[in-house]
Amino acid sequence: MSQVKRAKNGRPVHHWRRDLVELAALFTAVAVADAVANLIGHGPDGPTLLLISAVVLVATAGFHTWWSHRHGHAPPTGDTGSRPTATVRRAGASEADATAPEPVTVAGETVLWRMRTTVRDEPGSLASLCAALAGQRVDILSLQTHPLTEGTVDEFLLRVPAEVSAADVTRAVSHAGGAGTWIERADAHDLVDAPTRVLGLATRTALDAAELPLALRQLLGRCTIRSLPAGSVRGDRADEAAPVEGALEDTVMRLRAPEGGVITVERPYLPFTPTEFARARALVELDARLGPRVPRSQDVLTLPRGNDITVRRADAGDVDAAKAMHERCSPRTLSMRYHGPVGDADKYLNHLLSPRFGRTLAVQTASGRIVGLGHLLWDGDETEIALLVEDDWQRRGIGSELLGRLVAMAVEAGCESVYAVTQSSNTGMVAAMRGLDLPLDYQIEEGTLVITARLDTAPTASRLSYDEAQQHRPEHSVRD
Repeated sequence: MSQVKRAKNGRPVHHWRRDLVELAALFTAVAVADAVANLIGHGPDGPTLLLISAVVLVATAGFHTWWSHRHGHAPPTGDTGSRPTATVRRAGASEADATAPEPVTVAGETVLWRMRTTVRDEPGSLASLCAALAGQRVDILSLQTHPLTEGTVDEFLLRVPAEVSAADVTRAVSHAGGAGTWIERADAHDLVDAPTRVLGLATRTALDAAELPLALRQLLGRCTIRSLPAGSVRGDRADEAAPVEGALEDTVMRLRAPEGGVITVERPYLPFTPTEFARARALVELDARLGPRVPRSQDVLTLPRGNDITVRRADAGDVDAAKAMHERCSPRTLSMRYHGPVGDADKYLNHLLSPRFGRTLAVQTASGRIVGLGHLLWDGDETEIALLVEDDWQRRGIGSELLGRLVAMAVEAGCESVYAVTQSSNTGMVAAMRGLDLPLDYQIEEGTLVITARLDTAPTASRLSYDEAQQHRPEHSVRD
């Protein structure tokens, strides 16, 4: 009989059902042979019966061979090259005991999860938690600890079998002593270790002041970040809420902005830890020490009519040139942009051109005059896009060019969608949004049109960083 075996708990186990089938086949063959021999010995048609018995024996042998090939192979035992799950060593166990059992192989698809839970600050609590995860065939890819006054917050990056749900994981963690467990889906970007990610965010912040809100969001996960200038805070409330060293209040942290305002970060579903607060404060301090800065890269384009224009980043230093452009625009163009009469452009421009609230692109002629502005504004969890093109330079493709570049910036920043607010009669803006070839949602209320573009299906070229996207442009020209 076949000697194929498999391992279970480190001991070989026989396939008793296969042995039973083979014994039955053997007894059947003996009975058939005995019946055939009796018929041949006592019947007149001996040769014919002998031939029939030979055919029956051949058929029986063929069936036995087919059955052995189908059920005679053991399942894989971990030598197939797939990654084994994490093994947990019990407290006090020897090294030989920890390595004796063969690791279980996780078959099939897996998903990444980020999980945070609070455990008691005592020996063995983390080991119990890891053992509970191993029992669900969960692979621990990374672990960060955030010590608190009472207990420790452990943050995991997990690779979990697809058939294991988030509820299964949190239930196992709860039984192992974890409290306040929070879990969400992760992606490949989370595989980067924490020090490397923080250094990358610091580098981006050092190169561009507009990166600070985005860096804070990527550092702290899903949260709402609001920047309030110093003049918008009443009385001394800002000094009380955001001292120089900042303030941490459970799910809200307030940081002193370099220009004197307040940066508020709120995450209602999960309290901030002192470690996260220290990291966020370090980023803000880095931004304050470096002062105002905007990348000075620019791109020279040729319009269909032969005019050359330059598209570059703009900042507060362009307020005077932007105000002069506003004065050249017609009242209708300004009302399309600002949804009503504009009494004091300085109030809008100081906010729009500040890197604290987003990114701005300026279109400049060969003579140095600004003829178009495109804004990407951080609005809490959402992102707004706004365009303004001088009357004499409209319908030349400038608006579409600015819009495409702003969407590339939004994709680079990790925004899920962007929206534009305009009047329902602004056919130019509607056409430019439709030209993005992205899913659009329209909402109209009292003549005001809000167009939202989802970025999950943005073209691959737009998913490059902004500078890389410009380097990969096939030609420096603007479409009609």
